[in-house]
Amino acid sequence: MWTSEQILGGMSVETFLRDYWQKKPLLIRQAFPAFEAPVTPEELAGLACEEGIHSRMVLEKGGSKPWELRYGPFTDADFEKLPAEGWAILVSDVEKALPELMEVVEPFRFIPDWRIDDLMMSYAPPGGSVGAHVDQYDVFLLQAWGSRRWQIESQPRDDENAYIDGLDLRILRDFNPDQSWDLEPGDLLYLPPGVPHHGIALTDCMTWSIGFRAPAHADIVGAVCESLVDRINPRIRYTDPDLSAQANPGEIGAAALAKLTKLVRESITPDDAALQRILGEWLTERNLNLGGLFPDNEPMDMDELRDMIEDGEVLQRVPAARIAFIQQADKLLFFVDGDCIELAPGDRPMVETLCREQHFDTETIEPHGDALWPLLHRMYARGCLMLAEAEED
Repeated sequence: MWTSEQILGGMSVETFLRDYWQKKPLLIRQAFPAFEAPVTPEELAGLACEEGIHSRMVLEKGGSKPWELRYGPFTDADFEKLPAEGWAILVSDVEKALPELMEVVEPFRFIPDWRIDDLMMSYAPPGGSVGAHVDQYDVFLLQAWGSRRWQIESQPRDDENAYIDGLDLRILRDFNPDQSWDLEPGDLLYLPPGVPHHGIALTDCMTWSIGFRAPAHADIVGAVCESLVDRINPRIRYTDPDLSAQANPGEIGAAALAKLTKLVRESITPDDAALQRILGEWLTERNLNLGGLFPDNEPMDMDELRDMIEDGEVLQRVPAARIAFIQQADKLLFFVDGDCIELAPGDRPMVETLCREQHFDTETIEPHGDALWPLLHRMYARGCLMLAEAEED
């Protein structure tokens, strides 16, 4: 429905990545022309009341303390008790709960899928906000309903002492904006990591944000080390049959240190191919917090599934599923929610289709012949694909 160049205001993806991505903010007026939000504030509030949906409520006023943060699921009574102003509701991973909203995420897929986190929706009455803050990840802010004023400081900040003490939220103590824009439905604001910003609702308003994963270095290294430890035989222990006497029992001797150092280095320095596999498995690992957003597919064998699709049913990718591939010299690694499937390099066109498309019907599948069906069946059994709901006339 929308293209990448359209949401970038006619700018090419290459130009945006070169001049703006992780470099400087960009405002695109009417990136989504004449945008009409398919989700109303009332429907968003209803989502915030559902189990398995990650929702938050921010009360600048009316809580037990300034800028109180509450977690859902909420009840109708929670909303009835809210003050007239000074609050906001935020709901994460909405596109995973409402798969039809992937059409809003689709034009942002010029950024690799593994980097895209979620579509979050926020609602606030006039004057509502979540305070002046800094995000350590890229974000596109789409104005979906009403109007909001965004103020920013052009220069990024990364000062741990810049926040007000004692609050549930990391709100900047001093905020000195040098740019300000009022956004209307369809307008889009891109902010790179570290840019201080503050959004204030001018009317009843909804802002949708497409945020991006930015794993901390500590998390990346920790995940790799954990995986490497899991691969070590736990029954193998340190040995020293060549132990010799030493002058002082308190010394950790050079021979022992050399042996321990060798052991550690050999264990934590995998070859590139092994490391790539570990990273692929970790980056596509299923988010267990989203367990309720995966379908409970009815078990069926591959022939049954194939017959259904050939009879006109359509398979749809589950938005919460993480799917990716890595091309290696002698093989293709295809990752499905943390599982690695080794394929031949010549299978790349088939895997590219699985990673690129959101829907699979006979027309999508036919060019790949019979080869695609085992993977489709495996993904369906894993809960990464589901039968698409028929559209109403």
